[in-house]
Amino acid sequence: MQAPAPRILIVTDQYHYGRLLEQHLSTVWSDVETKVHEPSHSGMFHQAFAAAGFDCVLLDHEVQGGRGMEWLSDLKARANFPPLLYFSSGADTSVGEQAVKIGAAEWFVRERIHNRRFASVVQQQVSKRRQAIALFRARPEAERQNKFGPVTIRGQRFVTELASGGSSKVYLAESEKAGELVVLKVLGDNSDEPHRLDPHQTFERFLQEYEVLLRIRHPNVVRIHELGIADDHAYIAMEYFPAGDLRAQMREQMDPERALDYVAQIARSLAAVHQVGVLHRDLKPGNIMVRNDGSLALIDFGLAKHVVRSVDITAAGTIFGTPYYISPEQGHGDEVDERSDLYSLGVILYEMLMQRRPYTASTPMGIIYLHRNGPLPVLPDELLRYQPLVHRLMAKMPTHRYQSAEELLTALPAYR
Repeated sequence: MQAPAPRILIVTDQYHYGRLLEQHLSTVWSDVETKVHEPSHSGMFHQAFAAAGFDCVLLDHEVQGGRGMEWLSDLKARANFPPLLYFSSGADTSVGEQAVKIGAAEWFVRERIHNRRFASVVQQQVSKRRQAIALFRARPEAERQNKFGPVTIRGQRFVTELASGGSSKVYLAESEKAGELVVLKVLGDNSDEPHRLDPHQTFERFLQEYEVLLRIRHPNVVRIHELGIADDHAYIAMEYFPAGDLRAQMREQMDPERALDYVAQIARSLAAVHQVGVLHRDLKPGNIMVRNDGSLALIDFGLAKHVVRSVDITAAGTIFGTPYYISPEQGHGDEVDERSDLYSLGVILYEMLMQRRPYTASTPMGIIYLHRNGPLPVLPDELLRYQPLVHRLMAKMPTHRYQSAEELLTALPAYR
C-alpha cells in the first residue's frame, strides 16, 4: 500500500518565498500537500496548536521582521511537534547553527537551496515523523487525546471544553485534516438538561445547521471543515476564532467608520445567507466572530429557517432568538423574512455607536414589548448623521425598513 502524500506546513510572511518552497517540495512529491501560514496576516499560532496533521514544518527566519528564532523556540517547546527545518540568510551562518542548537532538524540558506540535499532531508524527517506517530498511537495517552466526553473522535485532538448546553457540547480541538484548531460541536444526550427538545428535533436542527453552512461559501460566514459520526454521536468541526466575538470590540467606544465597516461585512454575510433562502433569526454580537485580520464571520445557524422550503422545526407559538436583538414580528411569533435579520443588525449598529442597547427591561417580555411599542432610539448630536440609518433598520414595520441586505449595502456609502 502506497504511503499517503506528506503534509508540510510552511511558516513565512513572504508569499513568493512560500511559493518557492512549495515548488521545491513538488519536485520530491508531485502530490505533496502544503499549507502556508503567514504570521503578519494570521498572527501567532494558538498555544495549544501542535501541528498534529503535518509531517514537517518549514520555518523562515524572516517571519515578523526576523523573529524566526523566537518562533523556533516556541514551537520546539510544544509536545509532539513535527520536525522543523529552518531557513536563514546566507550572510550569517551562525544563525542557522544556532537554530540547530535550539532544536531545528536542519537549516538551509534561504537564497541557495540545493534540491538534492533538500529532498533528502525532507524525506528523512517525514519518515522519522511517521515512525514517531506510529509509536505514539500505540500508547494509552493517544487514545485519551481523542476523547470528547464519552465520545472518541479520531483525527481530532482534545484541547478544552468551551461550552455545554441544550443537547450538544462545544470543544476546542485540533483537527489533523484541517491542520488547525477548530470548534467541535458534538451532539450528545445531555439528560441532565431540563426542557430538552425532542431527540428527533434536536438531530434535525443539528443537521440543518450543517446543511446551511455547507451551502454558504462566503468570507463573512464561518467555514465548516467536517461533519461526522463517532460512537453514535454526530459532530461538526468549524472554524475557530481566537480573537473572540464582536462583544469584546463593543465594550469600548467604537469609531463610527469602524462600526459602518462592520455593518457592511455583516450585511454581506446576510446577503449570502438570504440568497440561499435562509434566515438567521439569532443575529447578535455573540454570533458575530472576529478574525485576527479584523474581518467578521457569522456563526450559529442552529435557529436558522429555510424560507423557500418553509421548514420550521420550532413548536407553534414558541419564540426563539435573543430578546435584546429580536425584531418586533419575531418577538410576537409573527411570520418573519429577511427584514427581521436587518432589524437585528440595526440594534447591533446602535449598540456599537452608543455602547448600550436601545431597549432594556427587567424581563424578556418587557424587552420584546419595547421592540414593538417603544420609541425609536435617538442618537446624540455628534452621531446625528447616522440617525436615518438606525431608524430605517429598526423601523417597527418591516415595510419601512431596507427591503434586503443588498439595498442596505447600496445605501451605506452615503454615511461614510
